[in-house]
Amino acid sequence: MNEAIFNQLDFARGATLKSVEHVTEQEADIIPEGFANSIRWNLGHIYTVHEQFAFATAGEQPRIPEGFEAWFATGTKPADWTSKAPAISELVELLQEQTTRIRETFSNRLDQASAHPLTIGPLTFQTAGEFLVFSLYHEGMHTQTIKAYRKLIK
Repeated sequence: MNEAIFNQLDFARGATLKSVEHVTEQEADIIPEGFANSIRWNLGHIYTVHEQFAFATAGEQPRIPEGFEAWFATGTKPADWTSKAPAISELVELLQEQTTRIRETFSNRLDQASAHPLTIGPLTFQTAGEFLVFSLYHEGMHTQTIKAYRKLIK
């Protein structure tokens, strides 16, 4: 089962990265009417949540670059940014590297009890694997948002 989850992570991340292959820096910052966030925000948010859910909840040290929580944490939005967010190329690089780190860190550890169980709605996540599986759903949701934004801004 571990390998199946890691393969799904690779698949989801591949879809995320493909969704931004030809996005320009300018397009990355467009916020479609009626929405609060941009493509850049969605990419940074995916990265940040995976760091929190995969690493921090397991008691591992997350690699969250300076400023990421202010830019990309749940509840943030570009309208509130007071400094320049990272380039799309930097976000893509971080996202590419992250899946390898997750696989290396959690290979044969997905059943490990979380250092910080968390309840979201009716779900309680108690293992590294449970957090990772939820992160796959979360990433898919934001990747679909990116795809919708691309249609809206073209």
